[in-house]
Amino acid sequence: MNTPANPSSSNGSLKEQALREEICEIGASLYRRNYTVGSAGNISARLDDGWLITPTDACLGRLAPAQIAKVDLNGQWVSGDKPSKTLTLHRAVYDNNPQMQAVVHTHSSNLVALTLAGVWHENEILPPITPYQVMKVGRIPLIPYCRPGDPQVAEQVKLLASTVRGVLLERLGPVVWHESVSQAAFALEELEETARLWMMLRDKPEPLSVAALEELHRVFGARW
Repeated sequence: MNTPANPSSSNGSLKEQALREEICEIGASLYRRNYTVGSAGNISARLDDGWLITPTDACLGRLAPAQIAKVDLNGQWVSGDKPSKTLTLHRAVYDNNPQMQAVVHTHSSNLVALTLAGVWHENEILPPITPYQVMKVGRIPLIPYCRPGDPQVAEQVKLLASTVRGVLLERLGPVVWHESVSQAAFALEELEETARLWMMLRDKPEPLSVAALEELHRVFGARW
């Protein structure tokens, strides 16, 4: 007698495969448009039984779905290539913000340049200068320089994961989280574009007014 298939197991497998493919698609898109270069950057996504994360030293532009590392709820490597060393940082987001389903980290040029030139304020790397920056990204704080993979970064992210959409790592680039891989990437792109605008302007613009910010909150629910 054949054993009936477990629908929940089948659904879980389909969800995992879809996430693997989305990670590869978003990784290739970011790489193609120079949001990341070489083997820099990483992407992860939450599963019911753990997480998917891009492998250590992998090129985001050349990923295959089967390469994506899977780790269980205890952080143990289950399948795929060796997980990125930033897994602890990603888990700091997931463990402290249950709504977040994905994390994207790149070394985007304008945001890294912003940390070298000097951010606007440590708790707000850029002033609110465009409505979509406010609506899609919000306030982003700076985390002072630590070496790649330093556990101190994860400790700082734990305190911020539920109050902001992401952080900027000094000299390393943005880490952005959202309810899907695509949404996290879109928010990161909006942040990078805002940094590009800010860096290219010799005469810096005034931030959006308090009244403008209040209107964005009232109409769209955006918070700064």
